[in-house]
Amino acid sequence: MLASGWPARAQHASDSPAAPAPAVPAPVRTALPGAQWSGTARMRFFGLNIYDATLWVDAGFRAASFARHGLVLELAYLRALQRDLIAKRSLTEMRRVGEFSEQQAQAWQAAMQASFVDVAAGDRITGLHDPAFGARFWFNTQPRPPIADPEFSRLFFGIWLSSATSEPALRLALLARATP
Repeated sequence: MLASGWPARAQHASDSPAAPAPAVPAPVRTALPGAQWSGTARMRFFGLNIYDATLWVDAGFRAASFARHGLVLELAYLRALQRDLIAKRSLTEMRRVGEFSEQQAQAWQAAMQASFVDVAAGDRITGLHDPAFGARFWFNTQPRPPIADPEFSRLFFGIWLSSATSEPALRLALLARATP
């Protein structure tokens, strides 16, 4: 749901280590108490702004083992995208991160269709990776149906955080303040 559907070029929202941390959204405060801001980046495609991504992580977070830690990724959309395109592109990007069966793909496609919504400029999607549970999502702070599958969650958030991501510059920007 968080994937843009387009390949992009990441741009650091701030390259200054002294940049102030963004305000912690309500879903982050509730879902991941004590979360620490890790980084922010803008996703762009051929000069078009797609979304601003911000990552918060739990205490003790290690980028190399991101899937073992709680984390929250929020996307502030800068343009409209349809949920069908977002879900389809998410599966494509998840395949870069790891292997899964066609049966899993079909189940995850259906789960994303239930959890995801069409987005417009100004909408925010917040996703929580809970390594023991799976993924939880909020649309403009309103809860959406969770996807209770840790493997889905690992691969889904790996779209942005895995070393196999298709957008390594975006990954580096999101993990800018995290421990390697």
